[in-house]
This record gives sequence, C-alpha cells and structure tokens, in this order.
Amino acid sequence: MRKYLLFAALLMVSYINVSRAQGLFTAPDTVCMRQKVQLKSNVPNAASHFWGFCSGYIFNKPVGTNMGATYGLDGATAIEIEKDGDNYFAFALNAGPSNSFIRLEFGKSLDNTPKITNYGNMDGVLPLQPSSLHIVKDEAKGTWHVFVVGGSNIANSAIARMDFGKTLANTPNIVNFGNFDNVLNNPVGLFVAKEGNQWFGYTLNRATNELVKIEFDTLLSFTPVLTNLGVVANITGPNDYAPILHNGIWYFFVTNETNNNLTRLSLGSSLATPVVSSTLLGNFANELRNPTGISIIRDCDSFHIFITNKQTREFVKLDVNNIAGVTADFTLSNFGILGDMLAPTGLTRAIRHRDNIYMFSTNQTDNILVKVQFQQCSRTNIQSSETNIPPVYAYDTAGIYNIYYMINEGKPDMQAQCKLIYVLPTPPITMSNDTSICAGDTISLKVLSVNAINKTWSPDYNISSTTLDEVRVWPRYSTAYRIYMPYLSGCTVDTAIKVTVAKVKSDAGPDRTLNDGATTLLGGPFTSVGMNYTYQWTPDRYISSTGIANPSVYPPFDYTYYLTVTDENSGCKAIDTVVVNVGCNGANLPNAFIPEGNKVQNRFGLANSQIVKLTEFSVFDRWGLKVFTTTDPTKEWDGKVNDQVAPMGVYVWIVDGFCSSGKRIQQKGNVTLIR
Repeated sequence: MRKYLLFAALLMVSYINVSRAQGLFTAPDTVCMRQKVQLKSNVPNAASHFWGFCSGYIFNKPVGTNMGATYGLDGATAIEIEKDGDNYFAFALNAGPSNSFIRLEFGKSLDNTPKITNYGNMDGVLPLQPSSLHIVKDEAKGTWHVFVVGGSNIANSAIARMDFGKTLANTPNIVNFGNFDNVLNNPVGLFVAKEGNQWFGYTLNRATNELVKIEFDTLLSFTPVLTNLGVVANITGPNDYAPILHNGIWYFFVTNETNNNLTRLSLGSSLATPVVSSTLLGNFANELRNPTGISIIRDCDSFHIFITNKQTREFVKLDVNNIAGVTADFTLSNFGILGDMLAPTGLTRAIRHRDNIYMFSTNQTDNILVKVQFQQCSRTNIQSSETNIPPVYAYDTAGIYNIYYMINEGKPDMQAQCKLIYVLPTPPITMSNDTSICAGDTISLKVLSVNAINKTWSPDYNISSTTLDEVRVWPRYSTAYRIYMPYLSGCTVDTAIKVTVAKVKSDAGPDRTLNDGATTLLGGPFTSVGMNYTYQWTPDRYISSTGIANPSVYPPFDYTYYLTVTDENSGCKAIDTVVVNVGCNGANLPNAFIPEGNKVQNRFGLANSQIVKLTEFSVFDRWGLKVFTTTDPTKEWDGKVNDQVAPMGVYVWIVDGFCSSGKRIQQKGNVTLIR
C-alpha cells in the first residue's frame, strides 16, 4: 500500500531543505489570549493557499469513531484513500468468501458518510484472497489506476491492474497479469512510483520473506516484469509496509505480524537499482502485537508512523527523530483501542484534509470501518483561510496551538509547514468598561497594568493623551479607543474601550405662518424615532397631544412650541423649537357641515380667533332668503330655520368684521349642508 504523504515522495530533497530553511511563512512564537495575530506568507504567489490557525496536531491524542458495518466489508485485508480533484475516494479489499473490491465515495469531506460501490470479484478476474492495493495517478496521461496483489501460495498469487480513466468515479476495467515465473508467493504490501520515465513497484512475499520488484517500463499499461530480490534479513511473516523518500533514500517500514516487530528496509537512492539493507527496530517493549496496517506521514517537519495491532486491537504511533536512526530514535505512544477496533488489518495513509488529519482502518472480524482523526481545535475566532494574506485572528484560551500552512494543494510541488504558537494568559489589567455618553459630553478612561512596558491609545481623536494611564475623551461619534500594551514575555495586549455616543435628534419642524383659525402639523423628519424615545411638547395649549412626535396645533395667535426628545436608554435629551405665526387675513369657515353628525363639524361658524368685531355674519338659501344672521363671532348656525330643519343644499354666506389689528374683513362664499 502507499502509506506516505504525497509531496514527500515527489519533492527533491534539496528543494525540501531550502523550504525548511527559509520557511513558508512567518509567525510570532508567543502571543497573549485575544491578541491579534497576523501571519505572513513567504510564497504569496503560490497557486493556492490554506491556513489552519488551530489545526489538528499529531502530537495530540487522536479520536476514533466506529462508522459501522454497512460498507460491504467482508474479511477486509486492505484499505487505501486518495483525493481526486475535490473528492475523496477509498478502496478496500475483501478476502472473505465474497473475494471482492469495494469503492467508498466520501465526496468533498472525509466526515461524510461514504457512498458504497461493490464491484465483487470483477467477473473472477480479481486475484484470490486479495491482500494489498495501491492507488496511483499517471500525471502525464491524467489517468487513475489501482493495483492489487493477492493469493495464498504460488499457484494462486497474482498482480492485477484496474483502470479508471480520468476519474476514480468511473467504473474500472481490470486486467490480471497472473504470476510470471512464479515469483509471487502470498504477496503483501504494494507500492508503485515513477522514477525518471519508468514505473516501478514493490511487494513482499509473506510466505518466503522475499522482496519482489515490479517493472512496468515507461507505461503502466505494459505487462510488468517481476524480479525476486531474495530473502530479506529481519523480515518474518510481513503483513504490510509503508514507503518514504527522505534525503534521496528510499525506506520501507515493514510490519512483521508473525514475530511482532518492525523492520526498516533501505533501498538506496534508486528504485530501478535498489541496494537493499535491513534494520530490525524491534517491538518497542512488547507494544507491537501482531502488527498489521502501517502508515507514515511527514507533517509539521516531523515523521510519524502509525500501526494497528491485530491481537490487542490497539492503535500506536511512533514519533521519529531520525528516519535512518536506531530504535532509540523512535518514540512509541499507545493510544489503546480507538473506535471499537477489532482485529484491525488495513490502514490508510494519514491524509490531512485542511485542519484535520484522517486515517481509516478495517476490522477483519466484524467488518466495521473505523475512522481515526486528529481534530482541529476551536479556540480561535477564525478557523482557517484560503487567501495569500490571511486575516487577523486571535486565540481565546491559553495553551499551545498548531498553525498549518499548505501551498499548491494536490500539485506535485505541494508544500506544507507547521509552527507551534504559545498563547499566554492575559496579564492582570484594570481598565474602564465600555460606556455611553451624550453627544457633546466628556468622559475619563483609564487602564492599569503594572507589567506593561508602555501604553499607546488610538485613534488620536478627541483624546487628551495617547500615552497616559488615564485620559479624557469627547468623541462626536461612537469610537472604540484601542490600547496597545507590549510585555517582556513577548506577548502584547491589544484591547479597546468602546465609547458609544448617544445622538438624540429633536426636529420640531420649520417655522410657519397660519391663517387665523387654521390647524398645522408640527414635527420634522430628523427627529429620532424608536421605542426607546419619548416626546414632550410645551406649552400644552392649543395642541392635540403633547406626547407624540407629530401633533396638530391651532393657536389663536403667534405661538412658540418646544419639543424635547429623550433617549430612555441613555437619558440623553435634545430640544428644538418651532414658531407658529397666526395672521388675520380672511374669514376661516368650513365648506361643508352636517348638522346631525357626531363629528366636530356639526355647526357652521367662524373658526377665527382674531375677529373681535363682527358687523354681520349671515347665511342665505338659494332663493336669497336669509336663514341665519349674527354679530357675535362665537355664534354658529345649527342648520335650522325657525326651529325647522333646513333642506340639504348649497347656501351662501357673507362676513363683515374687523380683526384685532384693525384690519377689516369683507368676504362671501358657499357652504354645503349635508344630511
């Protein structure tokens, strides 16, 4: 199987070393809780960027999940996973009675429940008792292939190739190459890679502890040539292996299920002309018990090997200080039984999907699929970003966190780098709370922290000082005054005190002039509106209501009204005035009235207040008969003539009188009596 991080096998060593020396990005080593963190890419022109600010970290304990037994597994022996475009595909082999090949389609997230396709034994072409598989993409042709080895002895051992075309979502064709020259004997473990213009693969014979080289020439479609490289020392009953290219040397880490230990093979710098040597790394104080599945990953500039123990059902990890080193350079952590592992066999490569690292294992006994996950944390206000200039973010809890940066995802020159960032508790600080003031007011703000090197307030806007502990501010609009304080520990505090300016607006409306007896609506469009505002008009005479924003007024003479608007939340107030001028320029009479109506207009008379002398106010019917007359400005016609109800119709009126200013009013008009 392929159990390695893709870019580790594809990048030249010198290129990797340069990247590590320069670093893909720069970041602070230490910050405070809630301190703003700004990272910087050193490769801003890369084809793609992914930043994980709180990423899964392999030095933490993983989480195992029992995904159930509904995925078509039947005595599974192997499982592998690959990403095709934006989608993830896993393939599994069943050595049970079904002798079958399974595809699991996860879609764009490995947290999805996969869709299952069971291809069965591929019309009998799939090798019997398949043991291992490897997924490979021919980048030159853009085609996908899955290679499978299987068989329990020389007679039934074989290697096969499945061709998927341009996508792993296609239905594959299969060709079984058989066992040329009887080289294969219960083959386990499989790996295929391109070196120069030629393809090579390797597998192990479990029955004879031999290493077999597979040569495909320049095209994967060619029938491969199998070469038995002979028995390899320190290998006994192998089950699987994980390859890695490091510093130009190929290494295979082999799980020996029979004698419970781990062996490292070194093939030298060329897959074409291997120089094989082996080192027995041992069983790490009896922590390996029938080791089966194995996976290796280079993540955050460290190598890690994962192994499943078939006998004890345990999941273990080896942190590697030196790939080519001795046993002491490998530190084992036993995570116990994860996700109900039971006789685990296959183990996928460790694959990082953005902020999480996933592996999948198959249970040979109960056919359960187990997901192992190194999860991201949730201690940042922003989890991730895909921009070349990442957003500013912050951590809300003290601790050690992993920053993960990946460029050119899915490409041959993909690179990734991790960096640990230490988040310290916020130093003791005493500071003013967020507050509110009324527009035009001044307030004092202060911040005290004895360990701070200095303090800087910003913005420099309506503030008495930018460096003192206590300052006075008088903003005209709501402002967050930030305080920046560095500390000797290397962290900084960048916090703020928000001053909310309550802006209450009172608009009584424009001054205006009315005719004597007329009515007008007060209040302008700029008055603050809302449930938290109250309104008060003064004085309270000749006004329809004193507690609304737009009352009607009918003053008899020139009058000034005051509108007070109060914000009940802040207590802030605003006052505005309006002058209503009243002029006596004519008789103010309605053009219709209803004598028997319940409305106010059930009488017909002068609305004027400034006509102080009335010579005549008379009403005539259409024949010129006078039906009403008075010299009292306050008297009104009730719609009757000699105590008899006057008929409906149009009547003529005349007015002759004098205003308080001495101006004479002589006027006539019509009124409609309605019944």
